[in-house]
Amino acid sequence: MEKLACLGILVGDFVTRPVVQIPERGKLTLVETCELHIGGCASNTAVVAKKLGSTVSVIGKIGQDALGDFVLNALKKEGIEVSRVRIEKNITTSGTAVLVFPDGERSFLHSIGANSKFTVSDIDFEYLKNFSIVHVAGIFLLPGLEYENLKELSMKVKGIGKTLSFDTAWDSTGRWLAVIKDSIPYVDYFFTSLEEAKMLSKKDDYKDIAKFFIDLGAKNVCLKMGPAGSFITDGKQSQFFPALKVNTVDSTGAGDAYVAGFLTGILKGYPFLKCGVIANAVGAMSVTAVGATNGITNWEDFVSFAKQHNVEI
Repeated sequence: MEKLACLGILVGDFVTRPVVQIPERGKLTLVETCELHIGGCASNTAVVAKKLGSTVSVIGKIGQDALGDFVLNALKKEGIEVSRVRIEKNITTSGTAVLVFPDGERSFLHSIGANSKFTVSDIDFEYLKNFSIVHVAGIFLLPGLEYENLKELSMKVKGIGKTLSFDTAWDSTGRWLAVIKDSIPYVDYFFTSLEEAKMLSKKDDYKDIAKFFIDLGAKNVCLKMGPAGSFITDGKQSQFFPALKVNTVDSTGAGDAYVAGFLTGILKGYPFLKCGVIANAVGAMSVTAVGATNGITNWEDFVSFAKQHNVEI
């Protein structure tokens, strides 16, 4: 059976919606709901991929606290293998306050927490031999996996013959391309949002951006473009996918769901362009419910959803 290992940031998301206004200091604003959900690129991608039928393991680090217990138990409940999730003492589990606005767009307050302590030495590469794809998620929120450390990880993953994929995150430190440039030539599937891609490439047109990463050595590039849709290329085949028209409730985790859809397509043996179709539709389905993973239920429901939107899987 084909398997996926999701390596990267594990987070507890406190989702508040709808946020109409931010209260002034010392004051209070009422909202309809405040909910605790599992979050973080690695865990979000893993949960959605599992729901779509993939066999998945999560590899990362949490703190020895109640939020860490919540994250670990939520992953176990979804049937995800968590034996390589490390628990770090004397540091909190990573957390995000997610502010969801009436149109479904979000802003974030993020604590890196235990993710900051995750390094190459925490990864069991012998264990990774059991997987087809190793996905590294939330790179710019993993300070222990940067520059030469990220390159070392990439070389080791390719050294054991595995497919390697990257998904970026917003780099609040402003270093961007320098952190990952030397690792990109090892990457089989490079996922990034359009906003992040613009910062990385210093280009504006999505086709020019995709070519930039292909020229750096990425084998395949997948741009997540939010309400505009998505674009994929392998340097020979390219395809733009317009966003499906859905009722957007919460776009939290939509990019991670997109990645999960694409990687699931690979694991199921679909061709490159069809993986893009699947990813685009999974991303759309994910925004129809509150939380990063609640919009996806199972593969059969997804296929039905896609068909309702004139997308054949």
